[in-house]
Amino acid sequence: MNEPANTEKMVETIQQSGIIPMGHAREAIHIGIDELPFVGTPDGASIQVLHIDLNQNLWILRTNFPAGYQVDTHYHTGPVFAVTEQGQWFYKEYPDYVNKAGSYLFEPAHSIHSLMVPDDCPEDTIVWFAIYGSNINVDENGNVTGIVDAKGVLEAYRGLCAAEGKSCDKLIVIGE
Repeated sequence: MNEPANTEKMVETIQQSGIIPMGHAREAIHIGIDELPFVGTPDGASIQVLHIDLNQNLWILRTNFPAGYQVDTHYHTGPVFAVTEQGQWFYKEYPDYVNKAGSYLFEPAHSIHSLMVPDDCPEDTIVWFAIYGSNINVDENGNVTGIVDAKGVLEAYRGLCAAEGKSCDKLIVIGE
């Protein structure tokens, strides 16, 4: 039986009996804050990848950006959800909208921007991102200079962890 039929049957059972069937219940997956490492990236930031879903091209990570850090201008093929935990950042294209600790940002699919951390930011900037789709990096003329997707992030994170002698065994990976 396929998934939609199972879901329909479950909804029907719940509606009729008022009881949620527990036979196929799944356990939540918990990752403690220190159970996956932050690893340095070649451009001076560090990342902690938490979850990769290759089927949906979804990557969830925490980033740690130093003062003055900049991300290449990029175009999003899918939506992005971001929560700033510490520090501050903004988009070069929208300098008046500064994300600070506690800020939430939604980036719709097809947005294009350049993330920047102020040069005078007194602390590292830590941001949690859930990114669907790919980031297509572009130069000032709109020419594609690179593409970042869930598979590439997974491969890079595993490689960086191995290079630093750190384990990423707790990483949630779906679709592999």
